[in-house]
Amino acid sequence: MRIVAVTSCIAGIAHTYMAAEALEQAAKKKGYAIQVETQGAAGSDPMSDQTIAEADVVILAADLEVRGKERFAGKPTLEVGTSEALAKAAEVIDRAVATVQDAPAASPASGPRFVAVTSCIAGIAHTYMAAEALEQAAKKRGYPIHVETQGAAGSDEMTAADIAAADVVILAADLEVRGKDRFAGKPILQVGVAEALSKPDEVLDRALALRGTGTAAASARTAPAAAPAAPKKVGVGTRIRQNLMTGVSYMIPFVAAGGLLIALSFLFGGYRIVDFTAQQIIDNGFNVANLTDWAGVMFLIGSATFAFLVPVLSGFIAFGIADRPGIAPGFLGGAVAVTVGAGFLGGLASGFIAGYAALYISRIKLPAAFKSLMPVVIIPLIATFITGFLMFVVLGAPLRALSEGLSAWLSGLTGGNLIILGIILGLMMAFDMGGPVNKVAYAFATTGLASVPADGDPNSVQFKVMAIVMAAGMTPPLGLALATSLRKRLFTDAERQNGKAAYLLGASFISEGAIPFAAVDPLRVIPSAMVGSAVTGA
Repeated sequence: MRIVAVTSCIAGIAHTYMAAEALEQAAKKKGYAIQVETQGAAGSDPMSDQTIAEADVVILAADLEVRGKERFAGKPTLEVGTSEALAKAAEVIDRAVATVQDAPAASPASGPRFVAVTSCIAGIAHTYMAAEALEQAAKKRGYPIHVETQGAAGSDEMTAADIAAADVVILAADLEVRGKDRFAGKPILQVGVAEALSKPDEVLDRALALRGTGTAAASARTAPAAAPAAPKKVGVGTRIRQNLMTGVSYMIPFVAAGGLLIALSFLFGGYRIVDFTAQQIIDNGFNVANLTDWAGVMFLIGSATFAFLVPVLSGFIAFGIADRPGIAPGFLGGAVAVTVGAGFLGGLASGFIAGYAALYISRIKLPAAFKSLMPVVIIPLIATFITGFLMFVVLGAPLRALSEGLSAWLSGLTGGNLIILGIILGLMMAFDMGGPVNKVAYAFATTGLASVPADGDPNSVQFKVMAIVMAAGMTPPLGLALATSLRKRLFTDAERQNGKAAYLLGASFISEGAIPFAAVDPLRVIPSAMVGSAVTGA
């Protein structure tokens, strides 16, 4: 008898690990093999797909919703609280074993069914456009498909029944897919989100070729099956870029909210609104009929929002590397970067330092008695000290000098130099329309805003760079949309419909609105879009 279990208490500390140890001891006494995954604050190495596939029964001893519960689809499952697993571990083991006899036999799948997950770096346009492309391609062939979009707006997660009925899993993602373990035993095809968007039919064909090659399917046959395609290895450079874009994607709402509020405050209160202070509201109260008071409050809120840019960037870079243990030292590192004047460059450095420090500390194997101390004492204490020490003592001064030098260089850009920068950024924004090069240009602009104080000069070069990037990013979809309106005879009905959508996408600063045109005729669309964006940037 093979058992797998997951323990998770509300605080994620003591009960989680004590219940795990109790179940392990009880199973050992009865001669059963067991592996327990602890979903606690300190994290745990998740059990492998092979372990789940070989398990006879699953025990979920949890007071919270278990993460990745769908990966146990089709397995006999016993759900109890952590307190019960801790106090009556032997009884829980017996009840779990008894459920195996009552579990219905799994019925074979009757036709090609797919589940898919899409996820791009920014979690915005590519994620949802790739999902729609896969759904449309599957619909044409009459194949059922459920696509889960792991994007900024979220999506309804696929159910355990969806996964159990699926023949193949398609992971169209540029980031690590959340809950990947729930697909244990299923053949998996991994592709980039851009490939799923531009070649959905080819992706479905490749997925069909994997049908029946998963662990679960292979165990049901006497003849061995070919193994599913191995997942692509992610290089160091790609991993760094993914972590950086994780931080940038979480920073975007702060940039948008703070920037718009400050812009509105200037609109209603003029540039002198920068002299407005919170003390004025406290001393004099808020006058609903006074437009200056409204503008002042918007300026104060926007300024407070902008103060979070560097800490959020740093904190979520660390989160992308080490998950939850990286957040606290990451935010601290970002705050230190602001304190020492290192700006967004300091935020980048502190995010990676905090993330990798927390990651390696969390991997240290400690006796069971100390596991509960990892999330609340050991990781925060050591990772935060390492990050703070390096930022204050080692990196603070050089990063501050570098940040000041970059700001001085940008401030000195005028005339021809600024035009050259605009051309370069314009070319980058249109090169892959929402891809890595596009995101690098966007990250350069948004992180540059972090070095500008809220009451800074509205004519500073950092704001001009942001304007260049936004205008250049809007040019491809708006230009192509306009072309479909002015020269309708040159486009198909489908392209004219895409043109209507591109108006809205372009106006919303979503460069991906041009992708349907670029996918059909890349040799003409991409160079022309790059020229247009370069002219716009200049």
